[in-house]
Amino acid sequence: MPTNIIAVNLASYQRFGGDAAYAHLESQRVRHVEIGLPAPEEVEVVQSRLRDHGLSATSLACPCELADDPETLRPRLEVGRAMGVPLFFISAKAGDLPKPEAYRRLRRLAELADEFGITLSLETHPDLAENATEARATLHAVGHPRLRWNLDTANLSYYNHNIDAVEQARRGADLVASVHLKDTNGAYACWWFPALGEGVVNFAGVFEAFAERGFHGPYTLEIEGVQGETLDEAATQQRVAKSLRHLRDLGLA
Repeated sequence: MPTNIIAVNLASYQRFGGDAAYAHLESQRVRHVEIGLPAPEEVEVVQSRLRDHGLSATSLACPCELADDPETLRPRLEVGRAMGVPLFFISAKAGDLPKPEAYRRLRRLAELADEFGITLSLETHPDLAENATEARATLHAVGHPRLRWNLDTANLSYYNHNIDAVEQARRGADLVASVHLKDTNGAYACWWFPALGEGVVNFAGVFEAFAERGFHGPYTLEIEGVQGETLDEAATQQRVAKSLRHLRDLGLA
């Protein structure tokens, strides 16, 4: 059976990132992370820190404003290539741009990414990819293999009414380059993203839907917390550990 690639978004540690987060990931036997795109002058330091903790970056979270000149992506892609990371996680929205113009700009971004051997994975955000239907329409209109979808198991509920993550995984399995694993109570526009296993997402079903299409990751654990709560560092780390344990108990990690 193929091994799933399980990563943790470093932002899951909230304000307690840095060396303590890296050390905690190492203690949890995590080998992959998603991190923010570093500045060019920080690449060697970041790479060294990752190596020191037995980690590698499977994806980089990259700023992406469609209103900007697409060429602003080029130096960021150079950083990705220098780090040897072939996947950029992006959140792009049409906003005030007409959809055809947004698609044109996304295609140019995908063409640039192709020059560097990097794939752009579009987050489950409105107004281009908030569900499988919209993501498919966008990817079809853009028509470039370097633009794919990042399915977020909790954003589906946050941005859509009456939606099921497993059904969306089956409908969008051919579109994805990456998946964010996040739990939710299933309520629309409700900021409730606790440890995995505390909400309604059927993670085993999601993994099964993707495995049927030959996709095994990266699956990136992302914990964004619950509105109004304040956790200390120990509780924040415990939430990451509990989430990883849930995946392991299900035989997914």
